[in-house]
Amino acid sequence: MTDSPAVHGTRRSVLKTTGALLAAGGLLGSAGTVAAADGWATAETPTDRTLHAVVETTVGAFAVGGGGDVLRRTQNGWTRVVDGGPTGNGNDLYGAATTDDGERLWVVGASGAIGEYDVQTGSLVDHSAPNDVTNNFNDVSVVGEAGDANVYIAGDSGKIYNSFDNGATETWDQVTPGSGSAIQAIDFHGPTSGHAVDGNQTVFETTDGSVYENIGIANANVNFYAVDSDGTDSVHVAGGGAMVHRWDGARWTPTDLGDASLRDIEVEGGAGYTVGGGGAVFEYADGEWRRESTPTGANLKSVRRGDTDIAVGASGTVIEK
Repeated sequence: MTDSPAVHGTRRSVLKTTGALLAAGGLLGSAGTVAAADGWATAETPTDRTLHAVVETTVGAFAVGGGGDVLRRTQNGWTRVVDGGPTGNGNDLYGAATTDDGERLWVVGASGAIGEYDVQTGSLVDHSAPNDVTNNFNDVSVVGEAGDANVYIAGDSGKIYNSFDNGATETWDQVTPGSGSAIQAIDFHGPTSGHAVDGNQTVFETTDGSVYENIGIANANVNFYAVDSDGTDSVHVAGGGAMVHRWDGARWTPTDLGDASLRDIEVEGGAGYTVGGGGAVFEYADGEWRRESTPTGANLKSVRRGDTDIAVGASGTVIEK
């Protein structure tokens, strides 16, 4: 299996193009109700539970969160398509990712919950408790096409779980890359190449999907909650104290954005967002970060760029731009 740093970017480009086509056809009408100065608007949702992750698929955006909720954005606004998660037990969902073709939505969460959702048919396959592991799973990254993907999961126990066979039973391996602190986030830019961050202020890099190297960050002095991996020389990490760190393959460059705990980051092609506590949204453009006005004070947990930019968070909050 060969590694291609272009895989991750290609998937995002395809999904953004799909989103634009859907919008042009009227399938992604705005559900916003309260506008802010920088174009963000709130959207109504069918839940008051925390939404922990939002991703883009070939049929539009999906968000996952408390109680095993999976929400889909349609022409009529946000609607619940899964209630109770992959096991039906209502375990909270903390992470989500899509296959490169945008046809499958993978979700992970509490008590070992793992699910693979077909966005076209609405069918849900339960992959929960791999190797009988029922620890909490915080994040997931998926590389490959629907039905033939590599799946990587960040575990609260300090382990990273991976399947090179689309999550099939008996194909899961696990590794503890660091001290055993919770793996907070994971992101892959190629079939076996990516990065993860843990609760001990450490960033890990792998090129084979199995062995991880500690690449920093020395003297960071903040917790890490999010990582965006676009290549061996293009990594962004976000965390407490409104700190963003960028890796260029040789050194880390820190940026202090003020006063917010940052929970997600997405940067590609010189543009992106990071989001966090108190409704904080920072946009990256022209080499600089700038805080944007938003219509919410809710803690934001996840952000995705597309034809419609979306951030989600506490109390079922969704804001769109």
